[in-house]
Amino acid sequence: MAIVVNLDVMMAKRKMSLNELSEKVDLTLSNLSILKTGKAKAIRFSTLAALCKALDCQPGDLLEYEPETT
Repeated sequence: MAIVVNLDVMMAKRKMSLNELSEKVDLTLSNLSILKTGKAKAIRFSTLAALCKALDCQPGDLLEYEPETT
């Protein structure tokens, strides 16, 4: 996938567990896990905003573009 989700990196920088983040952004552990592992196909802006607020970061800290190699 060309978009890489760096949620695990930001969580480690903020020393925040998946359980703690789940409570702060009101998302299930399974949905956060899908985001964290990069298996998500889409993300709502409201979810992205909640993650940025909880992790005190910018969207660019969580999402990164990597060109696909063919």
